[in-house]
Amino acid sequence: MRLAVTGTPGTGKTSATEALDLPVVHLNDVVRDEGLWSERDEERDTLVVDLDACREHLGDWEGVLESHLAHHFEADRVAVLRCRPDELERRLLDRGEPAAKAAENRESEALDVVLGDAVAEHGEEAVYEIDTTDRTPEEVAAELAAVAAGEREPSAGEVDFLAYR
Repeated sequence: MRLAVTGTPGTGKTSATEALDLPVVHLNDVVRDEGLWSERDEERDTLVVDLDACREHLGDWEGVLESHLAHHFEADRVAVLRCRPDELERRLLDRGEPAAKAAENRESEALDVVLGDAVAEHGEEAVYEIDTTDRTPEEVAAELAAVAAGEREPSAGEVDFLAYR
């Protein structure tokens, strides 16, 4: 079983997957550790990930793949973590992200950018939304475990944050 856990930065992907009792690959760590990036975007202070190099490095992976880019990889199920945009922006600012980056991610979350990409790549029948706004990492991990075990129905399109732009 391959579960991709994705979502806008700040939705709680890393915290939730660290609470899982499943093997997890934290893709962002792999990218940094293995040099699987093509350039640095100085304006955004981020690495431009080489997705093809990541696919080659991961090979036929199993378990959980966690990253805001995880939905770009082959997976049986895709969990898209969501967070109310104002709370997401607060989380990002609290962890030291620049205000412009936090605002950009708030806007992306309100407009369902990651969800739309995940549905386009995997289809509605493979996408599961989980609202993390008022949940602990352990509660979100329980939802992820249910998705991984096939105990939860797909739910793309159930979360709507457009009013929070």
